[in-house]
Amino acid sequence: MTSPRDWVVGARPRTLPAAVAPVLVGTGAAAGVGALDIGRALLALLVSLALQVGVNYANDYSDGVRGTDADRVGPTRLVAAGLATASAVRSAALVCFTVAAAAGLVLAALTTWWLLAVGAVAIAAAWFYTGGSKPYGYRALGEVSVFVFFGVVAVVGTSYVQAERLLPEAVVASVPVGLLACALLVVNNLRDIDSDSATGKRTLAVVLGERRTRWLFAVVIVLSFVVVGGLALYYRPFAALALAAAILALPPVGAVVGTARGLALLPALRDTGLTQLLLGVLLAIGLAI
Repeated sequence: MTSPRDWVVGARPRTLPAAVAPVLVGTGAAAGVGALDIGRALLALLVSLALQVGVNYANDYSDGVRGTDADRVGPTRLVAAGLATASAVRSAALVCFTVAAAAGLVLAALTTWWLLAVGAVAIAAAWFYTGGSKPYGYRALGEVSVFVFFGVVAVVGTSYVQAERLLPEAVVASVPVGLLACALLVVNNLRDIDSDSATGKRTLAVVLGERRTRWLFAVVIVLSFVVVGGLALYYRPFAALALAAAILALPPVGAVVGTARGLALLPALRDTGLTQLLLGVLLAIGLAI
């Protein structure tokens, strides 16, 4: 019988900053124009978290039934390790997507019904990342999807449901948030590059190769802070507070650009998530002031 701890591990807690940070930043942007709405912000957070956990379970299910998780170096996966049946993990993913859809429906009713279309596309993207007959995550498109949905859509969407208008500062702020979400996926796929290559899972890391992937990670991290600097210079000066998060980015950049491989990259994955979370908190404060 699957234990509660197994389900928690299967939800991949290290990835959750990618769901929290964009909601914080979008809420900060809304607060900056006097449109803070805690209730709507919490609904947006529920959507984001439910989608993140849902896509994690969906990936566990799809990779598990395909056998691509059979020989991995990262944390244990439920289906591949036999800790839960494939049908149970699939059901868990569907429950999460249903929760996200329900919260999104409430937000749509409060703002605009166009959000239903955005939500439907987001759920479809979450499922077909590794699901379906031609998963786009196996075709080096995972980073693009993460940038769009856990960067642009999440930040701009969160600010929109509160301010009910498009905020330029939210659009710009979505870029570093999305880039750091991509960085999480880059280091994750770098860790799994050998097993993914062996099973035919062509992630961006597999396509680029180990050396280029390491440098891609560093470029993405640096670029995210460059954009924060531009945001502070041209829109909200106090957004510069988020530059302090660069301190947390130094250890993972050192590890990834260095020689860390396999399980030795797990601390880099953790620290990248913490970097994104701290940037999200500080950027939200800077936008709100």
